[in-house]
Amino acid sequence: MQVVNAILYIIVIGVFLYMIGSWLYTRYQGRKMGGSISQEEFENTMRKAQIVDLREKNNFDSKHILGARNLPYSQLKYVEGELRPDLPVYLYDERKNICIRAAMKLKKAGFTDVKWLEDRFSDWTGKTKKTTKL
Repeated sequence: MQVVNAILYIIVIGVFLYMIGSWLYTRYQGRKMGGSISQEEFENTMRKAQIVDLREKNNFDSKHILGARNLPYSQLKYVEGELRPDLPVYLYDERKNICIRAAMKLKKAGFTDVKWLEDRFSDWTGKTKKTTKL
């Protein structure tokens, strides 16, 4: 019985360390890429960029940044062709790690200018739009 408990304890600690390590690695890569921008800079320069909301469609429909298109992170590898690699891409989500992961994928796919909102979308104070259902 003690052996089983010890094995479970080791597994739980291993999973926990993996999660923390993954989070730290993603943050390190984001810092290395230097793509985090403030809300003010995002809003002042977004007219020249492709704005991508990485949240799922139901969240996008309830409220999103004016001018954004919805390309959920879970579908990004299938829809990245909808973006132009020669134009800046601005990403946002509720979680910064999702933005960093998406930026890493886009950089790997040949995009050169990828930035993400430093704050969470729920902290956004700029113009938003709600999609109405008919």
